[in-house]
Amino acid sequence: MELILRDAAPADLPAISAIYASEVRDHVNTYEYDVPDEAGMLRRMRGIVESGYPYLVAEAGGELLGYAYASSYRARAGYRFTVENSVYVAAGRQGDGIGAALLERLIVECEARGYRQMIAVIGEPTNTASIRLHEKFGFQLIGIFRGIAWKHGRWLDTVQMQRALGPGDGDAPL
Repeated sequence: MELILRDAAPADLPAISAIYASEVRDHVNTYEYDVPDEAGMLRRMRGIVESGYPYLVAEAGGELLGYAYASSYRARAGYRFTVENSVYVAAGRQGDGIGAALLERLIVECEARGYRQMIAVIGEPTNTASIRLHEKFGFQLIGIFRGIAWKHGRWLDTVQMQRALGPGDGDAPL
């Protein structure tokens, strides 16, 4: 499988929306309850890209297999050098290296834009695949927030992991 990584485009929204809809309906990797429509997903994509963050897709054989983006970790100015990553892979394609390829490229793209820290917010400690993926790229466990979200009839814990980008906190930002 020759995997192509590229910037996302509005034409990718049907596939991106389908991947995300599955996550919303069937899993706890996002704490949204309602599946956003394509217009909502387009607004989100534009907001991310127009704010200077990378938004990537992975495709092979003309099929979109996953997507990833970075966004603001928090809105206040002091956090402007810290990003939160999001990586989603199409159902049935987890374990094929798609998430790793996307995360690796996302890290490179964020470093090139001068970001200094990347945060992973993982929807449950039982999501060992996501935790292992982030560990592979140097993320360290920062902590687990216990019972902070409610979805699918149960309380959910949330894992936070962190990785330095570029010089990290080693010197003053430009």
